[in-house]
Amino acid sequence: MEKPENQLLVIFGASGDLTKRKLIPSLFELFLRRLLPDKFLILGAARSSFTDEEYRLMQKKGIIESQGKRLPEEREVDAFLELVHYFSFDPSDCTQYPRLKERIAGLQLEASLPDNVVYYLATPPLLYKPIAECLKKNQMNKSGGWRRIVVEKPFGTDLKSALQLNNFLRSAFGEKEIYRIDHYMGKETVQNILVLRFSNGIFEPLWNRNYVDRIEISATETLGIENRGKYYESAGALRDMIQNHLMELMAFIAMEPPAMFDPESIRDEITKVFRSLHPAAPHDVIRGQYTEGVAEGENVRGYRSEKDVAAGSVTETYVAMRFFIDNWRWGGVPFYFCTGKRLAEKSSEIVIHFKSTPQHFFTGECTGTSCNQLVIRIQPDEGISLRFGLKVPGAGFEVKQVSMDFRYDSLSGDTLPDAYERLLLDVMLGDSTLYSRSDALVASWEFIDPLLREWESAAKRNLFFYSAGSEGPEEGLALLQKTEECCGKCGEASAVNDHDEVFSE
Repeated sequence: MEKPENQLLVIFGASGDLTKRKLIPSLFELFLRRLLPDKFLILGAARSSFTDEEYRLMQKKGIIESQGKRLPEEREVDAFLELVHYFSFDPSDCTQYPRLKERIAGLQLEASLPDNVVYYLATPPLLYKPIAECLKKNQMNKSGGWRRIVVEKPFGTDLKSALQLNNFLRSAFGEKEIYRIDHYMGKETVQNILVLRFSNGIFEPLWNRNYVDRIEISATETLGIENRGKYYESAGALRDMIQNHLMELMAFIAMEPPAMFDPESIRDEITKVFRSLHPAAPHDVIRGQYTEGVAEGENVRGYRSEKDVAAGSVTETYVAMRFFIDNWRWGGVPFYFCTGKRLAEKSSEIVIHFKSTPQHFFTGECTGTSCNQLVIRIQPDEGISLRFGLKVPGAGFEVKQVSMDFRYDSLSGDTLPDAYERLLLDVMLGDSTLYSRSDALVASWEFIDPLLREWESAAKRNLFFYSAGSEGPEEGLALLQKTEECCGKCGEASAVNDHDEVFSE
């Protein structure tokens, strides 16, 4: 495997939870697999006051905790931590950046590193603009080598703020230097969607409106918002999950084959999908909020009783949505999103429902929908299932749905890599395939923004409640089952007619 060029990684927000739980452990895994550059250093930067040794001890604990039962050898951990350094400063104060610049230059000189630097913003979003502005003001956005900046989600809270942040970052860095990260894209099964589609002749010929009845993309959780009340009140399920994670999954499923398998060709096709989205009708989007209930055997409180949540909050913790893509491949095929907190099951998956046979000959055969489904599981166990009908042994022709299952970890004896491992390696390599491009980001917000405006005007209206530990509000379940209300013969006509209704509004 290709190794990245020699470089320095600067992590802003280095004393935070993301760095301890994900970034440093993922870099350690890359170190164990000998995938880091031959000459490489990590500089953590944050307000907290630590010496290099104190910071290394804190990160050592995080590495050991991340390994679970696989206790790493202490000598390997210590060897990796020799690459880690720390710098205490206020990232919002531009007058302190000359000191940071001097520290970077000193480390580069000491380790004989070229002037290649990745800036990783593991900070709250309110610091994105100040950090970029200070880097530009102190000419730390330019170099004799290259500069790259990684920005965590959320990337804006609506179309206007996303455009402003885009413009601001692009005033300091070129588009090819900006890496907008979505950790879902680093998951092995997500990347495998492209391979499944474009390397297997048995699937791609069926991947269109002629053979697909509908597509469902879901990400459900049994947990509540934990201690993220302040963040979730300003985000909600639509911004937190659909605008980034589920939209990106949908694009991988719906995109056309790229002209070449390179970052820009793939991102071109993703942008085309987003630009082809038909505006979602208000009656095709259900928002919900969990109330008290029983989740995983425990009594839990409702959303409005969570810490840092307003008593009369109308923030959605659940969204079910039906929408269409206005292009030749998918015209008339309904797509569904479903996501929510405090639901009955933790699961993320994509289900492609293929059309039913025109006649039903056999007892027990699926009616109302097709027996044929391709299920791509993203969590909790990454894998793929193909479901179809077969005869039950014995007299007669009774049909039962069966499944051919594949677990992704069967391809490797090792634990599947964490999503951040792949994404960190990609940014060090300069591979932006799994990172969002600005035009795709804007197009996705153009689809989501009208829904946010509609909900703001609706206030408490059209907010449906569901008990924690349930499958969600009844209205959401009814929407997700909409195409199953008629027999398999009329499934195609139902989808087309409903789409015509959307066009007529």
